[in-house]
Amino acid sequence: MIQTTDLRVDYDGFTAVHDLSLDIPAGQVFGLIGPNGAGKTSTIRALATLQQPTYGEVRVGGFDVAEQPDMVHSILGYMPDLAPVHDDLKVWEILDMFAASHFVDRRERRRRIDTCLDMVDMGAKRNDKGKTLSRGMMQRVILAKTLVHDPKVMLLDEPASGVDPVARIEFRRILRRAAEQGCSVLVSSHILTELADMCDAIGIMREGRMVVSGRIDDIVQQMQPKRVVEIDCPGGAAAAAAQLAGRPGVLEATSEGDTVSVQFEGDQNELSRLLTYLVGGGVTVTRFVEKRFDVEDIMLELEGVAV
Repeated sequence: MIQTTDLRVDYDGFTAVHDLSLDIPAGQVFGLIGPNGAGKTSTIRALATLQQPTYGEVRVGGFDVAEQPDMVHSILGYMPDLAPVHDDLKVWEILDMFAASHFVDRRERRRRIDTCLDMVDMGAKRNDKGKTLSRGMMQRVILAKTLVHDPKVMLLDEPASGVDPVARIEFRRILRRAAEQGCSVLVSSHILTELADMCDAIGIMREGRMVVSGRIDDIVQQMQPKRVVEIDCPGGAAAAAAQLAGRPGVLEATSEGDTVSVQFEGDQNELSRLLTYLVGGGVTVTRFVEKRFDVEDIMLELEGVAV
């Protein structure tokens, strides 16, 4: 549903996106991660037909964005970062304007507007004017207008920027529900843990290039081939580390304070035997957990920061 092949975007001699290839199927939420200037917004604008690629192929819903922009618009929901709302229009009028531009039938429009406003918890504000809304309320309204014509593809650039934690939870719920109904969603954010909870797959961009992409579990497995176990042994961590050295599956065991860190390459049964061995040897163990990479760890690893 969302495809780019060798996408490149240049601005006055500066390359914002380098040879980017994406393939996001129907029903997937894909998170685009990267610092400012990484190329996220340029990528989204190219997909939304707002930025002409320097070269490369871009297709949305099977339509070529350069040759069939009207067809792309008919199935696309686009939410830019810091999108303004019309000051003198009421909230429902803002959605009505967008629904009309997508040729939503007048009789259906009222139902869609009410449904979308309720989804973003703005039903009680339907008659308030845009100029009275807070930043977070504006974001809710823009998300509602993005949903009002029931798009098949959604592009959201920092959609949770400026909203409260409850609204972020609601955003995640809404996007997951859209994906379950077959919508393809590409969402960018600086809030890494938020994307990890929301997305099926992620892509990390740096300086216009895709550094790594794929399903989160696959990326974790790729970047963390060795398992890491943390064991809290109050008063006996150094001795426990010495005892574990050389045990089956243990590559390295080090201690710091009351915690032993073990690099391990065995299976789950061998891991369980480590705990049995320690407890059977009289070591007090208050915590025994396998440390798993998350999205933040992946970012730090890519930046060369020890995790």
